[in-house]
Amino acid sequence: MKNKLMLALVVLCLGTFALAQIGVPSGDVLGAHLNYGRGCAACHSPHSGQAGNGSTVTQTGGANSYLWGQDTTSLLGKTITFSGSTVEVLPASLAAGTPDVSGLLMCLSCHDGNYATGAMMKNTIYEQAAVTASGKYGTGTIPTLMGNEGGLGVGNYLANHPVGLNATVSCGGSHNWDCTETNGSISMNGPNSSQFVKNYGFFVSLSAYNNTAVVTCTSCHNQHLMNIVSVTNGAKSGLASGFYQTMFFIRAPYNGVNSTNVASNQNAQFCRQCHGGEANESNGGAAIPTTF
Repeated sequence: MKNKLMLALVVLCLGTFALAQIGVPSGDVLGAHLNYGRGCAACHSPHSGQAGNGSTVTQTGGANSYLWGQDTTSLLGKTITFSGSTVEVLPASLAAGTPDVSGLLMCLSCHDGNYATGAMMKNTIYEQAAVTASGKYGTGTIPTLMGNEGGLGVGNYLANHPVGLNATVSCGGSHNWDCTETNGSISMNGPNSSQFVKNYGFFVSLSAYNNTAVVTCTSCHNQHLMNIVSVTNGAKSGLASGFYQTMFFIRAPYNGVNSTNVASNQNAQFCRQCHGGEANESNGGAAIPTTF
């Protein structure tokens, strides 16, 4: 009887941790991408493409399909090197058809800070103004301009996580999940990886290029939802269904601003979606849940 009571108490506590993370948005879900009131039109110009946003550059091809309103001309074909010496040669046009067009090139047309200096980014993010008063992030600004941050000089991407057509994710080995890759699609079907999905989930949106899974900016970030993520208990996650708090446009439950639990492992869980070798499940801790 005591064992059953203890089990029920453990289940109740775990359920409480999960429910503590479920909530409602504290502000507009577009967050920082409201772009100082311009909203969707800051990135997507519904009429006249880039000219509709004031650009004097005429760009054809993909700009028509994506209704992209930012000028990408200065970034086309540029070579950039990320942390770990991963090299990305940006697409030569918006019509290139590769995952790094909408998943990287378009992001950098606002976030580069080196070539894309005409964008309206102001080098700080919404969260800074929202939480500084509570002391969550101190008094320093949080940089948002890649290629001009981290104190490494203009044009240096070495302080950034690799993305692009050479930033690959694979299965097997000591550092990866015991998953299966088929034509660039990852299936978390091994004993450890499938248990991780039950304990947290697999929210990343990897792209397929040359039958290999690659990481782009939008693999980790959903540019349209900054502070909330919808979770459905099912094949992609074992968490309780509901809306969970997130930050920085992360695609999964991440660092809820109301969380005060110093033992929370939710941020680490997000990174472990790709870095399986550092996950609990790969190191004898299959029964360790996600703690919020």
